[in-house]
Amino acid sequence: MTSLKNKIVFITGASAGIGEACAKLLAEQGAKLILTARRLERLEALKKELKTSVYIIQLDVSDAKAVEQAIDALPEDWKNIDILINNAGLASGLDLLAEADIKQLDLMIDTNIKGLLYVTRAILPRMIENQTGHIINLASISGHIVYQRGVVYCATKHAVRAITNGLRQEVHGKNIRVTDISPGAVETEFSLVRLEDTEKAAKVYEGYDPLNACDIADAIVYAVSRPAHVNINEIVITPTAQLVGAALSVAKRQAS
Repeated sequence: MTSLKNKIVFITGASAGIGEACAKLLAEQGAKLILTARRLERLEALKKELKTSVYIIQLDVSDAKAVEQAIDALPEDWKNIDILINNAGLASGLDLLAEADIKQLDLMIDTNIKGLLYVTRAILPRMIENQTGHIINLASISGHIVYQRGVVYCATKHAVRAITNGLRQEVHGKNIRVTDISPGAVETEFSLVRLEDTEKAAKVYEGYDPLNACDIADAIVYAVSRPAHVNINEIVITPTAQLVGAALSVAKRQAS
């Protein structure tokens, strides 16, 4: 295991769920953290809890100008980012495409695809200049299959996997590693954001043991702590109760 002490890690969507779990686990490893999210108050509370150096930024990754300004405004001793964790993402709604709210479709595309691209575009040139870095992209089991009432969300996660694979080719020979993490059902705010209903969100995880945010954070720490000559290309993680092709059953729970 390679030491992560004093490594600078930039995490999007760090105010809850997988992003927050990554922050806590990486702090235990002595990493220095740049935490971004839209909910500033949650970042401030998390910063007080972590026993490491933390720099927080209120940021909507879908705002290209804001992303560029935030990265440019980093203090010089925070600019050499070693690890980028593109975690910010969401699902919005479960309507069939013919009935879908255009605003929900735009929200998923703007956050899951454009946001990931904006942040990566802002940080990657410095990694290339320094000839070192590791980019972790949070995809999903939905990036491997497609299911009804999740067409656009699945499309965004297929895009994340395509971007990850393409980026790995682009940075080949530059000592930069690129990894795709594809979780199955994880009990976080995901279903609450998607359904906007607490009771319905809770039912999604009834009857089986879903993954939790710490399970995914643990896999991410594993990937980024491998020796420099080792690149973990992709990790697919599901609950024991979920088959790789069974996101449809989860979608049916969400729709019911």
